[in-house]
Amino acid sequence: MIQRTVALLDIPSLDERADFASLEKTIATHDAVMAGLSFMNTIETGGGISRTEPLAFPLTVAAWNLERCLFPEETAEHLRGTGADVVLLSEMDNGMARTGQRHPTAELASMLGMTYAYGIEFIELGLGSDTELEFCDEVFNDKGFHGNALMASAALANPFLIRLWGELLWFVNGGEQPRIGDRCAIGAVVQTTQGPFVAVSVHLESATTAAYRERQMQELIDRIEAVFPGLPILIGGDLNTGNHAGGDFEAEGLFPMSAARGFTRHGGPIDQMTTRPSLITRWPERAMKLDWFLSRGLKIGESTIIPSLDVNGRPLSDHDLITCIIEGFE
Repeated sequence: MIQRTVALLDIPSLDERADFASLEKTIATHDAVMAGLSFMNTIETGGGISRTEPLAFPLTVAAWNLERCLFPEETAEHLRGTGADVVLLSEMDNGMARTGQRHPTAELASMLGMTYAYGIEFIELGLGSDTELEFCDEVFNDKGFHGNALMASAALANPFLIRLWGELLWFVNGGEQPRIGDRCAIGAVVQTTQGPFVAVSVHLESATTAAYRERQMQELIDRIEAVFPGLPILIGGDLNTGNHAGGDFEAEGLFPMSAARGFTRHGGPIDQMTTRPSLITRWPERAMKLDWFLSRGLKIGESTIIPSLDVNGRPLSDHDLITCIIEGFE
């Protein structure tokens, strides 16, 4: 578990990133390089809040895979409409040509008056997929960061980053999206009037099997429990359930495994999918239910799925936004 925080992550040079692309495609080589990269072993924290008191129940939590976050202003307005006090984000660019070299997480936090914790999932060694090239005005990435984030309207205590178990699929065989890194979760302790709970934003692997994702979730829970024993936990994000498995989310072993450990799942109406065609992902026939919350020790009320369309009907992501209301502790 990574717990070191900085105000700004170090930035690898273009030459360093070019060297990453020529590395031997083995897990041992990758992990040896990763261990020496400060930006892959720290968490960026920032933003600001006007309140210092703990959050009161009921409170709303939002989770959203923002597919790079092409439109921070419209995204902030969409999130503002949910009234969420805690926001769990995945697929957040930082210094990528396809998103105008911007840092959308920091911008969202500023626009919403929230504090944030951001961790790198991947260093992108290219500009992205063929469709993403259409959004690039430059032929290089300032930073090449792509990761996950947690934002809140209250202080975030003990932020942490957990790199999930994996076989480095995007490093070994990244195709049009070569990368350094692997899937991760980022979390922190959130104080409420009834006490603290652990909020975690996670992004499980898409291009793999249900058994692979089950192991990722099992080890994530293990690590959270080891550091924060006894605290209520809310895990949320893109669990990629049913991805590359015919779309059958009920075939995922992570659900019975987590239920056996006391977790309850929440994801809006069971028959409502959470993906849609977007400006990047142009697959109108594909709809899946990938996005969920898993809770333990928390009383969860309504959970909803909110279409990720701006006021003009333009998709902000290929994932819809999910929310849940925490009514208190169990």
